[in-house]
Amino acid sequence: MGRVLIIGAGGVGSVVVHKCCQVPEVFSEICLASRTLSKCEAIRDQVPCPIEIAQVDADDVEQLVGLIERFRPDVLINVALPYQDLTIMDACLRTGVNYVDTANYEPRDEARFCYAWQWAYQDRFREAGLTALLGSGFDPGVTNVFTAHALKHHFDEIHELDIIDCNAGDHGQPFATNFNPEINIREVTAPARHWENGQWVETAALSTAEMYDFPEGIGPRKIYLMYHEELESLVKNVPGLNKARFWMTFSDNYLKHLEVLQNVGMTRIDPVMYEGREIIPLQFLKAVLPDPGSLGPLTKGRTCIGNLIKGVKDGREKEYYIYNICDHEACYREVKSQAISYTTGVPAMIGAKMLMEGKWTGAGVFNMEEFDPDPFMQDLNRYGLPWTEVILKG
Repeated sequence: MGRVLIIGAGGVGSVVVHKCCQVPEVFSEICLASRTLSKCEAIRDQVPCPIEIAQVDADDVEQLVGLIERFRPDVLINVALPYQDLTIMDACLRTGVNYVDTANYEPRDEARFCYAWQWAYQDRFREAGLTALLGSGFDPGVTNVFTAHALKHHFDEIHELDIIDCNAGDHGQPFATNFNPEINIREVTAPARHWENGQWVETAALSTAEMYDFPEGIGPRKIYLMYHEELESLVKNVPGLNKARFWMTFSDNYLKHLEVLQNVGMTRIDPVMYEGREIIPLQFLKAVLPDPGSLGPLTKGRTCIGNLIKGVKDGREKEYYIYNICDHEACYREVKSQAISYTTGVPAMIGAKMLMEGKWTGAGVFNMEEFDPDPFMQDLNRYGLPWTEVILKG
């Protein structure tokens, strides 16, 4: 049907390529590009279908434009670093290509998670007749679509939303992150924010915790209140939402190491002088930690990510839970990646598929909950992320 250009050859990029290969009737030609060509070569050698590969610096708009003009994709999937979202969006505008990403833009020198920079592209994408689909991962992404599905099929009004993310897997390493260490640690150490009574409430990072009993044998785990970008779009697009929070599990071992690294300054993102040159401590830490891509064959256990929703249906209070459980070892058998990469890469493919098939259409910049959830929900079941819903009350 069409051509897809994938920017980024990390763990998520690998999953996106594998899953696009599974849908040749939609993605008839695939190109994978990265700053490091050897990463593209390794993925090319894994996948069952022929793909093109290319080297590109995603910080350089001119290089991106040149690549896009050579390959002529119908849609571009950005699974590079969040720092590069704007240059890639600029290149899409220059070349007339629809855009999909999995995480909001953030500046390199500030751990600030905000859609404002990308929402500012609304008029330019609308005037160009192009679609920019933001946050087509799991959280953000599937969690947004879960909310839209609940509002369409189960609620007249949603009043409270808790997004709860549990990684109950174990990779056996003393300390490692399941996705890009720099992005992961910036996210976890940022102040927590949640939406309540029409305003944002900020608390210290990892200062609020509760126990939550996860389904299907995972059991009780401690969850920590965080800020996550999908809250920003959901409070904007879901009317009547009075409280919205995001929670994530962390092992005691992870938190112990993180506290020490913070105390000694290794999570800093401002430059320091070392032997006559500037370095960013967090970037140095990233270089010495295990590559998340190496964790696939080591990781066992499951993830559970879902939405706990309270609201009203037909004048009665209702409480509802929708979730996905994903097995790390099953993911590795299928696509040679662990479940964290899988749960982000599959929705990225599905989001691009929605645009390619014309099931989601519109000119401008959109978050996931702004489209009809039904075809996306059907494809989650079809392509490896089946969901379960439970009526808890009402």
